[in-house]
Parts: sequence; C-alpha cells; structure tokens
Amino acid sequence: MINIALDGPSGSGKSTIAKILAKKLNIAYLDTGAMYRTIGLGAIKYGADTKSEAEVIAVLPKIDFKVGFEADGQHVYLDGEDVSGLIRTPQADMASSNVSRYEAVRTYLVEMQRNIARNVDMVLDGRDIGTVVLPDANYKFFLTASPEIRAKRRFDERKDKNPDLKFEDVLREVNERDYQDSNRAISPLRQAEDAVLIDTGDMTIDEVAQTIISFIKEK
Repeated sequence: MINIALDGPSGSGKSTIAKILAKKLNIAYLDTGAMYRTIGLGAIKYGADTKSEAEVIAVLPKIDFKVGFEADGQHVYLDGEDVSGLIRTPQADMASSNVSRYEAVRTYLVEMQRNIARNVDMVLDGRDIGTVVLPDANYKFFLTASPEIRAKRRFDERKDKNPDLKFEDVLREVNERDYQDSNRAISPLRQAEDAVLIDTGDMTIDEVAQTIISFIKEK
C-alpha cells in the first residue's frame, strides 16, 4: 500500500501537484481540502456562523456529505447535490479554514480520510496529512512558497471572473488564512519532521511533480 502525503499552506500548489502525481503514478487522489470546504458550505447552508464552534457542531449532524470518484476525478456532494464547483469561492475558502479548527469536524473527516486511504494507493493533500491523518505515510512532502507568490497565483486564477479584484485583497486573504491555519489549537499547519520541504516559488508545476516522482523512485 502506497500513501503520499502533500501538506502546505493555501496556494502552494498542493491540489494541482497531487492530481498530476495521481495520474502519472496511476493511483487515486483525495482532495481533503474539498471535504472541509463542503462542510463549511453545509454549515452556511444550515444557517451556522462558521466562526462559532457551537453553531457548527449543532448543524453538523444535518449535513449529508459524501465523496465520490468519477472518470474526471473526485466530486463532493452536499445533500445529494454535486458542489464540486461551488466550494471554489473565497467564502468557501474561509469557511473551510473556520470549521477546520473544530475538533468535532476534524475527528469526523480525519476518520473518513483514513478509511478511504486504508485500502487504496493514494495521494492526499491538506494541512495535516503527514502529521495527523497519515503519520505513517510512505512519502511525505511539504510544499510552500512566499505569501506574495501564492497570492499572485490566486489573483491570476480569479481576475478574469472578477475584474475589480485587487491583488492586495488576495494577499490579505492569504496572510489571514496562513495565520489561522498555523495558529489553530487542533492540528495546526506544520511540516512533519520527516517530510521533504519543497519551495515551489521558482518552479513550474511539472518541475515540482518531477522532483517528487524522482524522490519516490530513488527511495
């Protein structure tokens, strides 16, 4: 059984790299961030303030959440609706960061993630895969880049759909997300001691993927 853990801050390229690795290595890919985004979206749907742990825990049992794997990859479903596109918004991003601080949410999703990865060769990306979800993963990598570079990536992704978007606003979002993820009491963002650190700032997506694949083959 092979499990590859990719951790790192928002905008470090984890999801894109994970998809490439899964395809090149012919293994499955589990986007754990999408799972937290879906819970955050569900909490909003049921009227909870995602900054309130009590309100999120109160609506958690109402959220019908499922993960599915289709020909084009992973899909997430909220109350039977495919919300794979709806979770890719700034609102869902911050909701995800908010709800991921709560022990009840993390316990629920971590157990789900472990069950999915238990019997399948898989690459998983998130904030605490190598430290909490799969501490015994065969391979661990921590991807990072400066806040400015990560904000520029996010800005370029969004600017066509939002012409009024300002780079400064995206940079502020990235810094706020970094602070919140790194300072939460439950499973904060941090590099596992045995993870390989890769700064993606001056690398192309393909270069990052090849670096990881080369490392795996060398081992």
